[in-house]
Amino acid sequence: DPVRVLTNRSSGKQGYALAQAALDLGAQVTLITAPTALTPPTGARRVAVETAKQMLAAVLQESAGSDALIMASAVADFRPKNASRDKLKKADGIPQVELEATEDILKTVAGQRRGEKRPRLVVGFAAESRDLLENAASKLKSKGLDFIAANDISAKDAGFAVETNRVTLLFADGRQEALSLMSKAEVAEVILGRVSKLLE
Repeated sequence: DPVRVLTNRSSGKQGYALAQAALDLGAQVTLITAPTALTPPTGARRVAVETAKQMLAAVLQESAGSDALIMASAVADFRPKNASRDKLKKADGIPQVELEATEDILKTVAGQRRGEKRPRLVVGFAAESRDLLENAASKLKSKGLDFIAANDISAKDAGFAVETNRVTLLFADGRQEALSLMSKAEVAEVILGRVSKLLE
């Protein structure tokens, strides 16, 4: 309704750190972002979106022909099928909210032909609460990614709403690289280093 929305607990800190790390390497950076209290890194071009549909449109437009797309955003997998024009009132009882799937942004982008619209390199994130490596490997393959950063959001010192992260990188060629607990800025530097090597 006009007052309430479905959202998630992601702060955007890892995505903003990735944008900063890319800028530090001299890249031209477009940061596609949902609402957040974070300040965009100086030098990044900011594109604001509020829904998964808007994010898909922005990603398709902004990433076409780019060197790399890194999708750290925790995009909702579901949205209400029907939104009320008016605020739902408590007095009317508990509403039944029917959900539908949102657009699969990573799969759409990675499924494009290389060299035309698809970025040269597509990197995803897998924020998981169980079966971390299995779920990340499945996402890597099903979405046709070059590599994926898997992180366990159930850990108190990593994932959402903290300054640190612990990720494992899984590559399309089968390699895995487990990173120790580090700041999100340090994680971003490692990921951008791997991106740079793969683009060489």
